[in-house]
Amino acid sequence: MTHIGNALTFTLNLILVSAVALHQILSTVAFPDTDCPPKDPGKPVMGRYQVNSTNTSVCLLANMAIQLNISFSSTSNKTVQDVINIDPNTTGSSGSCDVDRAILTLLDVKKTNLTFVFTLNNTSNKYQVSEIALSAAWPDMKESFSAVNNSLDYLGGSLGYSYMCSEEQTLSVVPALSINIFQVQVQPFNLTHNRFATAEECQLDKEDMLIAIVVGAALAGLVVIVLVAYLIGRRKSHSGYQTI
Repeated sequence: MTHIGNALTFTLNLILVSAVALHQILSTVAFPDTDCPPKDPGKPVMGRYQVNSTNTSVCLLANMAIQLNISFSSTSNKTVQDVINIDPNTTGSSGSCDVDRAILTLLDVKKTNLTFVFTLNNTSNKYQVSEIALSAAWPDMKESFSAVNNSLDYLGGSLGYSYMCSEEQTLSVVPALSINIFQVQVQPFNLTHNRFATAEECQLDKEDMLIAIVVGAALAGLVVIVLVAYLIGRRKSHSGYQTI
């Protein structure tokens, strides 16, 4: 029995030593880099962008804060998932306007080219962003990034009105690219005096307003219930006294 116990102890010690040695070896082995998690750049700053028509009047106005969610291959062969804010201070706007098509292109100093294409349905008198394209050539990219989707339906509004949404929206373009926009107001057609027309609020803002009204009404009802219960309690306590 003693020999068996010694052999068992020796075997356990050998396994322990081997495990420690294996751990040390693995800790020094350089495995390929895995995907890098995105960094949080904070909320983007709202920019004011415009497109001028041939007669120098403004044919498209857009106020919005823009954030890119992008996945690309880096120079070190990593798959990078990054979140980039578009800085309006280093971004210029250009484009063109036709009767039923308006293009807004944003180009920043970091060689990021972002294009929104608005189209107008002359039957319904509704407009929308039907196409988004992005090209980027950043120093840490293995090769230039390019993405386009021309079958979209975002930021829809009525002709003669601007589209407005305070809530954050995510515009999915392709699997490797989506765009977060905040505090957006845009009008691609029928601007008067180079200013936004009356705004149509987005569904997200309407839902938030409805939630606020419901919560406010519920709180007001709760206050009334508490007040009534308090008054009833006081009345019962007073009715318990007798005159001497």
